[in-house]
Amino acid sequence: MPDARTHPLVVDAVPAFQDNYLWLVHRDSMAIVVDPGDAAPIEAALQRIGASLCAIVLTHHHPDHTGGVAALADARPGIAVYGPIGEHIPGVTVSLSGGDRVRIAPLDLDFEVIDVPGHTRGHIAYFTEADGIPRVFCGDTLFGCGCGRLFEGTAEQMQGSLARLAALPPNTLAYCAHEYTLSNIRFALAVEPDNAALQGRALDDGARRERGEATVPFRISLEKATNPFLRWDSATVREAADARIANASRSPATTFAALRAWKDRF
Repeated sequence: MPDARTHPLVVDAVPAFQDNYLWLVHRDSMAIVVDPGDAAPIEAALQRIGASLCAIVLTHHHPDHTGGVAALADARPGIAVYGPIGEHIPGVTVSLSGGDRVRIAPLDLDFEVIDVPGHTRGHIAYFTEADGIPRVFCGDTLFGCGCGRLFEGTAEQMQGSLARLAALPPNTLAYCAHEYTLSNIRFALAVEPDNAALQGRALDDGARRERGEATVPFRISLEKATNPFLRWDSATVREAADARIANASRSPATTFAALRAWKDRF
């Protein structure tokens, strides 16, 4: 039997609902799914690629990320369901927190768990360098040129979470759960209209969407150059925050909070 390491890991986006991406990660005939909000498109994708599901991986409790868990697990008694220890998600069999490691042996895949609270209280992300390619599955914490809303956490928590993601290797591919990039770019241009990298991204990602292509995954290096929610140290971003709320730039967390409040009303 061929060694699994000779076959590349593949990550497929499975569209669902209006703008969700459910991530199917597979090697040869084995697969895992990240944040299966709906079971039906995952079952169809598994049949299409001829793979068996060996684990379910969850970042947080929202229904568009967990809605398909019961159906997928009921059809596969005993399957491992990984999720955050800080949230109650029915069906989770292995609870995780930051610093934990997950081994998915059939895919020769190891994850490091990163705590990223803010969007929800116990949100986690999964980082891997399988096949020499750094990847992070970040749920609704980091989006293309944006970030998640603060439903349960604080601005301080979310800014810290984004800082942890920003500290990953610059070539890390980030797999978020929604196609929000173009609307986020419009906001980012309001914050930094003269950012040349951002202007270029607007053209590139706009062309991708016109061709029907996803803007996800994206590299952490691109986010640090264009995403205002990761640019709290930029003078132009701090000035823009101060223009909205007096003294917003006194700390990274207050700069972030001003930007998030602005985006919520944008």
